[in-house]
Amino acid sequence: MPSLVLEENNRAALVAQMTDDTWVVACLCAAWCDVCTAYRPEFEALAANYPDTLFVWIDIEDRADMVGDFDVENFPTILIQRADEVVFYGTTLPDPRIALRLLAAQAQRDPAERVATASGNPDYQLWQEERNLRKALKS
Repeated sequence: MPSLVLEENNRAALVAQMTDDTWVVACLCAAWCDVCTAYRPEFEALAANYPDTLFVWIDIEDRADMVGDFDVENFPTILIQRADEVVFYGTTLPDPRIALRLLAAQAQRDPAERVATASGNPDYQLWQEERNLRKALKS
């Protein structure tokens, strides 16, 4: 299954797919970014190879009205979450193996371990407040 591209007409359907049991990997990009353009086919290949994970492509400039003010320092920026727990948010190299490793590392961790690790991490706490894609799309 290809990744979903966040559009005005599929926002509700996307939120409906972001269940508590679904891992979400979102690539935050911009249409003008050549690095993102080159990365997109590889991101699409990840989506096709991992149908149990929801891969979402978001042009943060065209869809800022839907996702809010997600602070992106560089492209591509990857957001990984499950339910309302954002487990990763940051710029990565445009290599799909990195997104896959980040996802696998978090998916293998016990949820209680993720929470315990995060309790003292200010970045993680900020992600929960300001980078939760599911909450942003619901509002």
